[in-house]
Amino acid sequence: MSVSAKDIVKNFYRTDILKDESVIETYFHKDIELIWNSANGLSILHFEDLEKFFAEVRRSYNDLRLEISHVLEDEGHVTIRYKYYIRTMENADEELGIAHFMCIWEVKDGKLFRGYQVSQPVTDKDDTTESYTRVKV
Repeated sequence: MSVSAKDIVKNFYRTDILKDESVIETYFHKDIELIWNSANGLSILHFEDLEKFFAEVRRSYNDLRLEISHVLEDEGHVTIRYKYYIRTMENADEELGIAHFMCIWEVKDGKLFRGYQVSQPVTDKDDTTESYTRVKV
């Protein structure tokens, strides 16, 4: 029985990327391409770039928590909307929301292959109570 693209995406986002270094090898296709529009502009990341990115995340944060509001699948493409919360080593008692994300993933050979991601930093004006009600997860 094959795993759906939606389940692959959900399983990836439910992993503990801070503690499990095998996540990248398990979930990312060797030819992965993530096209990411962020507050810093456009980035195009490949397998090695993502390995370095997540290594830096592991060095920077004590804890990383994900809140998913939407996961939708249409003809093999999966859209996910989520927010990350972190705890830093310097202030382990305070959890901070860091950014909102939306990503559309294409899955190939059972792995994340091509992603189109948009992120926006959290601000004081965010309506996180109402806007992150779980829908279609």
